[in-house]
Amino acid sequence: MTPPDFTPEEIEAVYRVIRERRDMRHFRPDPVDPAVLRRLLWAAHQAPSVGFMQPWRFIRITDRDLRGRIHDLVETERRRTAEALGDRADEFRKLKIEGIRECGELLAAVLTDGRERHVFGRRTLPEMDLASLACAIQNLWLAARAEGLGMGWVSFFDPVDLAGMLEIPPGGKPVALLCLGHVESFYPRPLLESAAWERRRDLEDVVFENRWNRRAFGVEG
Repeated sequence: MTPPDFTPEEIEAVYRVIRERRDMRHFRPDPVDPAVLRRLLWAAHQAPSVGFMQPWRFIRITDRDLRGRIHDLVETERRRTAEALGDRADEFRKLKIEGIRECGELLAAVLTDGRERHVFGRRTLPEMDLASLACAIQNLWLAARAEGLGMGWVSFFDPVDLAGMLEIPPGGKPVALLCLGHVESFYPRPLLESAAWERRRDLEDVVFENRWNRRAFGVEG
């Protein structure tokens, strides 16, 4: 058995930051230290990627007028989402879904153009570029939590409209708006769980063995 390279305290710190990461919506407007922001983006850039394609690009939104137009774009999609939710529309409208105007930093996470050149690991699963970008976002998220900063992933936008605003070249695609910044406190539980929108599933319900729906843990149902 290979001994761990990290102390028990270091190992626990990793699990703690995973456990206490939250999708944040409430921010203070205090600026983020540029050195910290660079560390967080470094962490994102260390993510694994299929075929080492590194498909992520991050656009820092510093123009206040542009941030306002992005907020309006998100509000448009928020209204459309509410209309599409039917019986849960009023429940959804009560939820805070973003902190675009308040957060210290706003980043757009974008899939780069020219991804079709990368065949390694994507011939049958072309969506692995998206999976790779998601890994970069998660790295950034966990690093932000370790630094005491909150982050929220916003997906309420039309990607074509946002691509136009950000002058993303043809073939590139914005995937997430990342609100990053200081917070008064971290939510004790995921916000949507606290709002009774959904609950976290039990581990036993999502881990199977050998065949679909054959539980790996616990007694067969």
